[in-house]
Amino acid sequence: MATTTADIKPVLNRLRRAQGQLGAVIAAVENGGSCRDVVIQLAAVSSALDKAGFQIISTAMQKCITDPDDTSDPMTMEELQKLFMTLA
Repeated sequence: MATTTADIKPVLNRLRRAQGQLGAVIAAVENGGSCRDVVIQLAAVSSALDKAGFQIISTAMQKCITDPDDTSDPMTMEELQKLFMTLA
């Protein structure tokens, strides 16, 4: 996982945005919102979560490449690729 504040902040921002969007989806469903509005908000949640996941993986890949001897969160390139593909 990202270890510096600079790495974590964008991920947390995306996750908070997704959390807010999910709240809007729930409220829309509870209040009988239109199908279109619910699906648009749901797509926004999905996109925000995907981007957060890609940011996490990108940071891990950069760390793996720039500091291959760091054993704090050991992952092989194959493991990182597999994680990346789970989001693709």
